[in-house]
Amino acid sequence: MSYRVVIPARFGSERLPGKPLVDIHGKPMIVRVAEAVAASSAAEIVVATDDERIFQAVNDAGYQAQLTRTDHQSGSDRVMEVVTALGWPRDAIVLNVQGDEPLIPAAVLEQLVEALQKEAELGSATLCEPLTTLADLENPNIVKVVRSRQGRALYFSRAPIPFDRSSSAQGERLAPGWWRHVGVYGYRVW
Repeated sequence: MSYRVVIPARFGSERLPGKPLVDIHGKPMIVRVAEAVAASSAAEIVVATDDERIFQAVNDAGYQAQLTRTDHQSGSDRVMEVVTALGWPRDAIVLNVQGDEPLIPAAVLEQLVEALQKEAELGSATLCEPLTTLADLENPNIVKVVRSRQGRALYFSRAPIPFDRSSSAQGERLAPGWWRHVGVYGYRVW
């Protein structure tokens, strides 16, 4: 199961500028993310950043970083710049692990790669898990995903979607059907 991982990280976060360099027990968050990904079987790991400070912190920790353009609209655009610059093959599977996921388990990455390998027609995939509490549903820091009946992602939001006026919440527990997005995407280069 061969795959590569790109971790997009930009300094200019609107909600928390400099977030990739926030200290987590003596190391920048972006280094903690790289360490978590390094526990997987990824063939290559690259942090994609538009900021020299992030680039330096990653390199100082012994991980690979690539400077990217500053005008990207999304992390996915930053990932594709790295894929192109490094000349990864068209049949490569590339995972985009968000730069603010220092606790991402390696098993989650392997699960996503297995799903892509099982369904060869998929160009991209992501993961989600059930939401179980009203507090998580209402938390704007938790990205929610709406899925089709076949389990395919339709759209993502920081707000509860769809909004249920009859309130499916029962105290602090939720009725089934609410999903939290896990901060990882898988792509085929094609």
